[in-house]
Amino acid sequence: MAPDEHRDHPGSGRDRPLVGDEGAAARLLAGLNEEQRRAVTDPSRHLRVLAGAGSGKTRVLTHRIAHRSAVLDLAPERTLAVTFTRKAAGELRDRLRRLLPGASVHAGTFHAIAYAQLRQRWQDRGVRPPELLDRKLGFLARLVPRSSSNSTLALDVLAEIEWASARALRPDGYPAAAAAARRRPPLPAEQIVGIWESFVERKRQRRLVDFDDLIRLAARDLAADPEYAAARRWRFRHLFVDEFQDVNPLQFELLRQWVGSSSDLCVVGDPNQAIYAWNGADAEYLERFAEFFPGAGSVTLADNYRSTPQILAAANAVLATGPRAVVPLVPHRPPGPVPSISAHDDEVAEARAVARALRDGHRPGVPWSQQAVLVRTNAQTAAVAEALGAAGIPHHVRGAGSLLEQPEVRAALDGVRRAPSLEVAIADLESEVVRRGAARTGDGDDTADGDDTAEGEDTAGGEDTAGGEDTGARRGTATSDVAPELDERAANVAELVRLGREYQALEPTADLPGFLAWLTSTLRNEDGAGRDRVEIVTFHAAKGLEWATVHVAGLEVGLVPIHHAQDEPAAIDEERRLLYVALTRAREELHCHWARRRSFGSRSSRRSPSPWLEPIATTTGARAAEVDRTRGTRRAADARRLVRPRGDRPAADELGAEDQAVFEALRAWRLERARGADVPAYVIFNDAVLREVARRRPTDRAALLTVPGIGPVKVERFGDELLAIVSGAA
Repeated sequence: MAPDEHRDHPGSGRDRPLVGDEGAAARLLAGLNEEQRRAVTDPSRHLRVLAGAGSGKTRVLTHRIAHRSAVLDLAPERTLAVTFTRKAAGELRDRLRRLLPGASVHAGTFHAIAYAQLRQRWQDRGVRPPELLDRKLGFLARLVPRSSSNSTLALDVLAEIEWASARALRPDGYPAAAAAARRRPPLPAEQIVGIWESFVERKRQRRLVDFDDLIRLAARDLAADPEYAAARRWRFRHLFVDEFQDVNPLQFELLRQWVGSSSDLCVVGDPNQAIYAWNGADAEYLERFAEFFPGAGSVTLADNYRSTPQILAAANAVLATGPRAVVPLVPHRPPGPVPSISAHDDEVAEARAVARALRDGHRPGVPWSQQAVLVRTNAQTAAVAEALGAAGIPHHVRGAGSLLEQPEVRAALDGVRRAPSLEVAIADLESEVVRRGAARTGDGDDTADGDDTAEGEDTAGGEDTAGGEDTGARRGTATSDVAPELDERAANVAELVRLGREYQALEPTADLPGFLAWLTSTLRNEDGAGRDRVEIVTFHAAKGLEWATVHVAGLEVGLVPIHHAQDEPAAIDEERRLLYVALTRAREELHCHWARRRSFGSRSSRRSPSPWLEPIATTTGARAAEVDRTRGTRRAADARRLVRPRGDRPAADELGAEDQAVFEALRAWRLERARGADVPAYVIFNDAVLREVARRRPTDRAALLTVPGIGPVKVERFGDELLAIVSGAA
């Protein structure tokens, strides 16, 4: 029979922890603030800790485990701490060893714990374990239609399968779920289903399991065998989960199977740092925790010990433009410099300016490693690495952020090596980027709504035009005033094209071997003595890290927010949170950069500052117009409607059934209008404006002008269309 879950109460003999006295308990509370002490000592069986950036969440999590052990409320050996990275698991174990000498708390990732559970299960049942398929791409690629013009098709298909797997879907559920989520699969949904089914069958035939299978099988075994599940829950009855906002449905199902009737669960997370919905994560498990675990307690940690008040003011201002109420972070550091905002002619000028600032920041006693450059996409790392290398600054592109490490770039370079010449290789890469729809051509109008800029208003003293001509001449590239639409993989290939054109301009006798050697030397990761180096990191990879000085580059519409988020309010909100994560990595100094022009392969396009630069600017005392001194276009001004302060929005977002129908009709119209003008949907109107139109049902232009977010220009352009939609839906 399985052990009864209620048999051994914590503190009764065999559950007695190795540490357990009042003195130890008091010492574990020393130095904590009031909310941290509440989180450590809260008696709730299930507890949610909402921990803002820099609020000491890891300290709270480890001290709660140690304190409960000290007061005989928890057995360390029956405690399971779950993280999302091996590094985080190692840090937890190290801290717990110091707090609980001699005790053994099990800590690991969801996948590692699930795999250990399955291996023990297979061993107990005498089952030969399947092999772990840790490199799925090559295995899947054999099932994907061969396409000489698309080296990333297998990657795109794999991304769809992994997204669906994280959502706990099976192949037959993919089409409806993908349509509901507005996914853009690289092949028809039915074809994705066929490939996925073949993938599953091939794995079964060869006795292979991948990482998603580990989670699914571990949850399945527990659900199918109550006796086995009871034994497992008896073994680990105290559960702690870090970064709970990143849990996906598949992982949550396994967690539910781990939690028994006598288990207790503590989760720590920050909904403001929920940045992985694109990969299947669902922050609602954190936000609605009490619905999943009735009676759960909740503690909020808002005190920030990482960043200066000036940096937190900027980060809080960005969050405040979102659709939900936020708890602002409260600073506990001395004041520091106000964040700076700098505009540059193009991405090369931006990278060189960042390099100069990094060199100036490398003062006596300030190591290189106290500075970092954060970018939204992997493609941006190349220009920054090139500039830092030219300036002799030791640097490192962190993790998988290096352009040359990206699978699509490696595949593209394989094709380059097989090409008869460098010119042919670059031309082939350009064709692939264009074929994927990564670059669009048009009439040359780069305004927000397609025609909202008066003639002659696009430049100030000719500066932007001159900058664009100089960029084209210097690099030998064509220029286009239409911003290209790139997915991130195509952007990486386009950046390879840009580097190829740059090399051709530098070397009159450019050839393939020379280009490959130049590419490696230009983008190599400089280690520097003692690993003292500047980190170049994408926003996503920067999560959980911090530096004294942070430069955030590429703060432009199309990158921040990323262009493919333009039609989805939820995606825009995630982009907002992603920028918030980037800003809150800085402890003492924060510098924001954007470029007026940016190259994508052989094309150059005019850029507009990110709409979120304006709320940052307001915290520095700068006027909104100072965000972009050199351009008269209204694109940035219209885009800034995205960041209207929360106080200007209606107090309640809920709509009745009839109003909701009007709202949906307005959204459909907006999407059609945006696609016709080749601009982000929110540039036409954001959701808050359309929702208010649906609620008020204006009947004439004068009434439209009373809606927050609608001015005379918008009424002149769109007023009649809006009124017709409202009237037709009434």
